[in-house]
Amino acid sequence: MNPWPDLRPILNGIKWVIVGGVATRAYMPERMTKDLDILVHQNNKDAVLAKLQQADYQIIEQLAIPGYSLRSPEGVEVDVLFRNDTWLKDALNQPAHDSAGYPVISLPYLILLKMDAQRAQDWADISRMLGLASDAELDAVRAIVAQYMPEDSEDLESLIFIGKQEYNS
Repeated sequence: MNPWPDLRPILNGIKWVIVGGVATRAYMPERMTKDLDILVHQNNKDAVLAKLQQADYQIIEQLAIPGYSLRSPEGVEVDVLFRNDTWLKDALNQPAHDSAGYPVISLPYLILLKMDAQRAQDWADISRMLGLASDAELDAVRAIVAQYMPEDSEDLESLIFIGKQEYNS
């Protein structure tokens, strides 16, 4: 497990979750990734950036998507993503936790994010996470995708099938 910075004391009082490659370790074996991605409601942008800068995080650049790349005092890259999705409040209010106890976006909402990104690594992550998911977790993912991305429900079923084939379950 990589030594990611602990943002809990820095961002105390602000709802945030880990997303991206680091979040996947809550649902499948950890894979290599170069940065820690966190998701925050866009209304908290100024407060989050101020708290991180007070903790000696340096802004590297603005991202192509709403957010910023920062460098921790230890040199770790942290990407802070800002969104305002209709489901975001629920996702921030109901985080999962990884093996280190960090707040991680729950599986159904992580699937939404990764399906929306549509990158090859995201599709691979989705199939692997779903291949290891329980029937109850799969039902929760199906319900969230049907609610927020119904046009992608058929693709979801294909990814579940591929993931189950990979793990022969």
